Amino acid sequence: MSLNNLQKEVDQWIKQIGVRYFDELTNMAILTEEVGEVARIMARRYGEQSEKDNDKNKDLGEELADVIFVVTAIANQTGIDLQKAWEQKMLKRTQRDKNRHKNNQKLR
Repeated sequence: MSLNNLQKEVDQWIKQIGVRYFDELTNMAILTEEVGEVARIMARRYGEQSEKDNDKNKDLGEELADVIFVVTAIANQTGIDLQKAWEQKMLKRTQRDKNRHKNNQKLR
């Protein structure tokens, strides 16, 4: 699925099921909350913190999808074309980093 299609799907869902977009600041707070849920799973499952019993059934993929949903909603309501932004960012990263990581002794 393209990012353009993802943006359309999120927009349709919000308008049909979610009724309307939350304001941008509310969505920013929701994004922070969702990223926190991802961080909690990562710290406990892959980091050094012990995982609590009630966290063991949490689905990292589902939490990452929540982050993508909210990021997409924010892009929609602020007029960002994520496909275009992604393509520009990947071009910039490729040009900037084409030799940087290959030459990084720490990555060997």
